Amino acid sequence: MPEAAGPFLCSAAVFLLAGLVVALALRPDPLLTARALAPEGPEGPPKGSLRAGIEAVRASPMARLALVTVTVSHTAMVSIMVMTPVDLSRHGAGLQLIGLVISGHIAGMYAFSPVMGWLADRFGRLTVIGLAVGLLSCAALLAGTAGPRHGQTAAGLFVLGLGWSAGMIAGSALLTDAVPRSAQAAVQGLSDLTMNAAAGVGGATAGMIVAQWGYGPLNAMGAGLLLPVAVLALRRSLRQRPDAGPGAVGG
Repeated sequence: MPEAAGPFLCSAAVFLLAGLVVALALRPDPLLTARALAPEGPEGPPKGSLRAGIEAVRASPMARLALVTVTVSHTAMVSIMVMTPVDLSRHGAGLQLIGLVISGHIAGMYAFSPVMGWLADRFGRLTVIGLAVGLLSCAALLAGTAGPRHGQTAAGLFVLGLGWSAGMIAGSALLTDAVPRSAQAAVQGLSDLTMNAAAGVGGATAGMIVAQWGYGPLNAMGAGLLLPVAVLALRRSLRQRPDAGPGAVGG
């Protein structure tokens, strides 16, 4: 068995265990519970098609901003993350150090999720989207200028995880807020499809960018992807009514 096969086998076992826990222990289904507790309204039956998700997003400027936020945050993060081990290896890092850096990155992605959720509820979705843009930009600057300074790369990847967490949580919450309840499942499916397709393209392109220009330019391009999110979020913030609720914007 190849030496590097162990982590893949371990991951497969954990994925299987997680699937069993969700399939057997997640009762009742949260979506069905939410629908049962929802007040009666004119929204009609649930809409489960991809077309319904596209139509719901198209009808709401906030939903469009949310979808762009989730897609760009995920694409920028994946594009930088997948090439970081290559850059670390080029600067003399071994597998143990590379694993430690990526572990710190994963901790940044998930360990502070409750904090990001609280911030989105307390200060508003758009405020946390702005935080995500700032964190992801700082991460690209740190990682892209690190060179042989492995500690700086580790810090950049940790901040990259934090920025991804902020963007995903605030963007997903805003997306749910912005569409009718009957279309939420379809819109969530559209969001997952869009962000993973874009990240797949970004990850594949990242290798060519690093081979042609280097890891620093890749980080600069990743930061450049965030510009549309920043512009859209700022425009939506300026257009909000002063009395808008904190769940939508923040104040």
